Amino acid sequence: MKIVINPTYEGWRKWIVQLPENFAQQGKVIYDARNQIRLMQAPDGTPVCVKRFHKPAFLNRIAYTCLRAPKAKRAYENAIRLLENGIGTPVPVAYILIETNGLIQESYLVALQSVLKRNFYEFRHHPLAGYEPIVEAFARFTADMHRKGILHRDYSPGNILFDLSSDGHISFELVDINRMTFDQPVSLETACYNFRRLWGGEDLMELLARTYARERGWDEELCVKRTIHYWRCFWRFRK
Repeated sequence: MKIVINPTYEGWRKWIVQLPENFAQQGKVIYDARNQIRLMQAPDGTPVCVKRFHKPAFLNRIAYTCLRAPKAKRAYENAIRLLENGIGTPVPVAYILIETNGLIQESYLVALQSVLKRNFYEFRHHPLAGYEPIVEAFARFTADMHRKGILHRDYSPGNILFDLSSDGHISFELVDINRMTFDQPVSLETACYNFRRLWGGEDLMELLARTYARERGWDEELCVKRTIHYWRCFWRFRK
C-alpha cells in the first residue's frame, strides 16, 4: 500500500492508513455510482470527503501501474497545482494506492469537504434572469484558468461548485479533477468546445461565451457561435 499525505495533515496518518479497511463502515455515502464518495470526520472533527475509485479493468490496472498515474494520484497532484495557481478546489489531504501482484487494485482520495453548497446542476430548471452575475463571474473564472494554460477536461455541471458570500462575492471550486491539462495554450476553439456539457438555456450559453470572449480579448460573435454550436451538438440527443 502506498500512501502520500499532505504534510499539513500528517497528524491524521494513523486514521488515513486505516481508511481502506474501515471505508465501508465510516461516514455517510453522498455519491455512489462507478466511484463512491463518503463524507467523514477526520480525527479532529474536520469534515472530509473520501473517494474510492472503482476497481479498474485488468488492462487499465496494467496502464495505471506502468504507463500513467492512477486517478487518485492525478487528482491529488492536480489539486495542488490548481491551488498553487489560485484556482479553487477542495484541499487535498492524501491519496492511497493498493496493489496486488504489482498491479493497482484500489485507490482512494481524501480531501477537505468544500464549504460551497451549490453546483451548476441548478441551471437546468431556472431561467437566466437573476443568475447573470454568477454566469459572468464563472466566465471570468474560466478565462483566468485558461489564460494560465489549465483545462478541466470534464467541465460538467456537477464538477463546478459555487456559492455567494454575505458580501456578494461569488466563489468557485472544481472537483473531479483527475482529467486536467496544464501548461498548454487554450485556443478559442478548445474553450468553446470545453463549455459543451454545461446545463442551461441558449441565453445562458450566449452570456457565458460573450463574457468569456471579452475577458480573452477575442471576437464575441465568433465565440458565441462556436460555443452554441458545440453545446447544441452535445445535447441534441441527450435532453
